[in-house]
Amino acid sequence: MKTKIITLLIVLLICGITNTASAMGRDYNNISTISNIEKDSLLRHVVLFKFKEDATKEDVKNIENAFKALPSKIKEIISYEWGLNNSPEGLNKGFTHCFFLTFKNEQDRAIYLDHKDHKAFGAILKPHLEDVLVLDYWASK
Repeated sequence: MKTKIITLLIVLLICGITNTASAMGRDYNNISTISNIEKDSLLRHVVLFKFKEDATKEDVKNIENAFKALPSKIKEIISYEWGLNNSPEGLNKGFTHCFFLTFKNEQDRAIYLDHKDHKAFGAILKPHLEDVLVLDYWASK
C-alpha cells in the first residue's frame, strides 16, 4: 500500500511539473528550449560614454541628440532610453552617459550595428570620445 501511495505521489508530481512547464510555454523535455534564452527575452544593448576633457557642452549635446535620433532612423531598435550618471558611489570611472537600447534578436542588433545612420553617428561621436563601454545581454526575470 505504501509503495502505491509513493508511486501515485511521484506520478502526480511529474504531471504537475509538466503542466506547469506547459503553462509557462516551455518544453522541459527538450533541452534546447532550456538553454535558448533568446526565444523568451529581449536583447539589451548598454552603451556608456566617457568624453574627452576638451569636449564642449555643445559637442556633448549634439551627440546626445544624434543618438536620440537613431530609433527614428533604425526600425530594429524597439526601445531606447538614456540618462546621465547620478550615482553617489563615485565608481563611474569617468563615464557620464548611459544609453540603453532593446532589440528583439541578434539579427536586429547586427542590422543596427551595420546601419549607415549608426555609422554616421559614430563619425560624430569619435572626435569627442575618450572611452566607450558596451554590454549586451539577454534580459531575464
